Amino acid sequence: MRLTIVGCSGSYPGPESPASCYLLEAEDAAGRTWRVLLDLGNGALGALHRFADPLAVDAVLLSHLHADHCLDLTGYYVLRKYHPLGPQPRIPVWGPAGTADRMARAYDLPSDPGMHHEFDFREWHGPEQIGPFLVEPVAVNHPVPAYGLRVTADGITLAYTGDTGPCAALDDLARDADLFLAEASFRSVDDNPPDLHLTGADGGQVAARAGVRRLVLTHVPPWHEPADALAEAVAAYDGTVELARPGAVYEL
Repeated sequence: MRLTIVGCSGSYPGPESPASCYLLEAEDAAGRTWRVLLDLGNGALGALHRFADPLAVDAVLLSHLHADHCLDLTGYYVLRKYHPLGPQPRIPVWGPAGTADRMARAYDLPSDPGMHHEFDFREWHGPEQIGPFLVEPVAVNHPVPAYGLRVTADGITLAYTGDTGPCAALDDLARDADLFLAEASFRSVDDNPPDLHLTGADGGQVAARAGVRRLVLTHVPPWHEPADALAEAVAAYDGTVELARPGAVYEL
């Protein structure tokens, strides 16, 4: 399985990165390469062109419906509907309940047909098999319905927090993961609102308890210094820790 960081800026696109978007690629038993996107936040669709043909994506997996995780699905709708090669086949988009209506409103479309001709909207209810990927959604702690995503292919597991405050579900999400992609929006030194985001220390503590093999911190907002999140995580977890950066590739 290959992970490419398309965008990793927290809460809104930053000067060096789009908002959240992560490309996963893996081959099935027949040798066909499958591609799925974990989130498609604002600014990410343009950057995706550097790493993969957007028409070669097999599915979009949305952790939740805040703009920095889903809004570029509106541009992707335009790309698939009006591409010079003609309208493209529908692809599945998994997300929380209400995803189809949320995206129709975002592009000022009527809910019927909305984007249903371009996307096959499906709600998270349990594990889903998408080509070689087994995707397990785990409900996490955020002001809107939100899911962490545990993705396994060929015996390799990536765990992605999405956006979440500290919660017991994170230990199950990250358990024995080969790579734990954890948001780090907050700093421990600040008076942070509850039930919203993680600090670097939170991510490191989950990584240590869950026995993950590598921790990658993401979703650091442009107003914070990423090195602060890294220092917090390193103090809490003695494994490999690094900061996500756009264009980074992890061969798992």
